[in-house]
Amino acid sequence: MFLHTKQLAYKVRVDKPNPVFAKHLQQAIGGIEGEIRVCLQYLMQGWNCRGPERYKDMLLNTGTEEIGHIEMLATAVALNLEGAESKLQEDLAEANPTVAAVLGGQDPRHVISAGLGAMATDANGVPFNGSWIIDTGNIGANMHANVAAEGGGRVLATRLYEMTDDPGMKDMLAFLIARDTMHQNQWMAVLEEFKDMGMPAPMDFPQELENQDHNYEFIVHSDGEVPGDARWTSGPSVDSHGTFSVRKAEAWGEVPKLAPAEARPELHSTVEMAEGQRFVRKAKDMLTP
Repeated sequence: MFLHTKQLAYKVRVDKPNPVFAKHLQQAIGGIEGEIRVCLQYLMQGWNCRGPERYKDMLLNTGTEEIGHIEMLATAVALNLEGAESKLQEDLAEANPTVAAVLGGQDPRHVISAGLGAMATDANGVPFNGSWIIDTGNIGANMHANVAAEGGGRVLATRLYEMTDDPGMKDMLAFLIARDTMHQNQWMAVLEEFKDMGMPAPMDFPQELENQDHNYEFIVHSDGEVPGDARWTSGPSVDSHGTFSVRKAEAWGEVPKLAPAEARPELHSTVEMAEGQRFVRKAKDMLTP
């Protein structure tokens, strides 16, 4: 069950409406780094969680919080659009050739499709893609995905912060950046709370069943030098189950050999010509004028 409160989670104020910035804000709504993605990711993880109840509650609380962030950003997009004069769009394009050439000012769909409102799309107008949502059913693996999602979201929010000089927008983004800080930390706190940081996921697979010769070695696939004393090449592994090492890449397998095309003629794969056939073909080529 969800309850809606009319007040926003945090104040949204637009002092200088800017349709181009509204287009940028769309990335924070429907882009791969956006709030729709993390909202649905946390909610799906929570709804599917079969682990300890406190993790389920935490995920659902945070996913619900993200709904409020979508609402804030949608409001910010609408306010940037409805208060902007048409001449402002022209001035922005004239002042910045990149805006004129690449962005083209306001997204026309903000007007013709959404009536000066936000959409569930990214900054290029591409609709939100549900395949971006990660839920493995394993809390440890999910937490690693959530840290990455919040990291990308915070990078995006800080870039948006640098792109505007509107005091109201900076204030809103400062709040969202702060919440991203908390969310990164809370997911990492879950990993810290898990024994051995929840690594490697899944924790309940017997590690003695994996190849013991290669589970903690860094393999170098280049000519560059890799420092032997790097954190990931020496010393205890992060999960405390092994010791890092480093070695040059080598082939431990054999040359693959598949069944010949002749074995499955119904597939019409390329069959190598016999020596006699090649001789006849060459002769025909020589005799053909």
